[in-house]
Amino acid sequence: MNERFAELQAWLRRELGLTAISMVPASSDASFRRYFRVGQGDSSHIVMDAPPDKEDSRPFVAVAQAMAGLGLNVPQILAADLERGFLLLSDLGSRHYLQALNEGAADRLYGDALNALGLLQAAPLGGAGLPEYDRALLLREMALFRDWYVVRHLGMTVGEGLDEVLTQSFAFLADEALAQPRVWVHRDYHSRNLMVTAAQNPGILDFQDAVIGPVTYDLVSLLRDCYVSWPQERVAQWVGTYFATQRAEGRLQDVEEEQFIRWFDLMGIQRHLKAIGIFARLKHRDAKPGYLADIPRTLAYVVEVSGHYPELHSLHRWLKEQLLPQLR
Repeated sequence: MNERFAELQAWLRRELGLTAISMVPASSDASFRRYFRVGQGDSSHIVMDAPPDKEDSRPFVAVAQAMAGLGLNVPQILAADLERGFLLLSDLGSRHYLQALNEGAADRLYGDALNALGLLQAAPLGGAGLPEYDRALLLREMALFRDWYVVRHLGMTVGEGLDEVLTQSFAFLADEALAQPRVWVHRDYHSRNLMVTAAQNPGILDFQDAVIGPVTYDLVSLLRDCYVSWPQERVAQWVGTYFATQRAEGRLQDVEEEQFIRWFDLMGIQRHLKAIGIFARLKHRDAKPGYLADIPRTLAYVVEVSGHYPELHSLHRWLKEQLLPQLR
């Protein structure tokens, strides 16, 4: 038993009065956080272990409280020791959207998730002190694709020509993201972070990196998920329904649907470039190779959608002619 795990158990018993408990891993995480399900009798809680030298738990607490105030179903914080990085949370269950979507009922599940997203995006911008999703962050994220996937994982050289293609493409995608209406952005709103709950579905997890940013970001995270894919016609229907609902509720009044779909497509490319870079970094930096299996699906989105936009013609051609042959 490692020392930190023993310290966590002692905290639960001594400071919270939880006795006769069982602890089992509750989920895997792409960060340094660990989650355990704590059972005591017929009840269960989640304890989060976030080493303070690697993870700052204060944003998690602040965003959880803010989102609960919006009527969203997020874990309640029952106890916290931020100095040591321990949090005791309510348990939203063990059935996440990814499992449930593979069993059917996608329209109902996505309907609930889109309703919750509408609540999030209707929030007043100045309410929670969220940081801005600015140009520097957008570009830093896309650079992960170049640095960790193209160079580190594939071993390709980024010469002057490719550097120009990537730089211009990244700048264009950042411009399109910054042109969008600004809303609260969860920033990881997908099937592994949404839990199926009996009441107030879905339960929402992993929200600590929330920002103020582009209106289509969470929508594309949900509907062009790195972990599950749908036919384009079905995705288009969900996007159209969400846009119409937002217009009916008085938002996006100055945005045409064609423009919204363009933003949705281009935001997806930005996000998927970032995700591919993160998946490669998890393998090479953090010894978590499991996410590599999700790269082909994620890269396929980038290749397909980039082919629809002339501004990304050079990127699309390089992906098809240079990068994809490396994978074969």
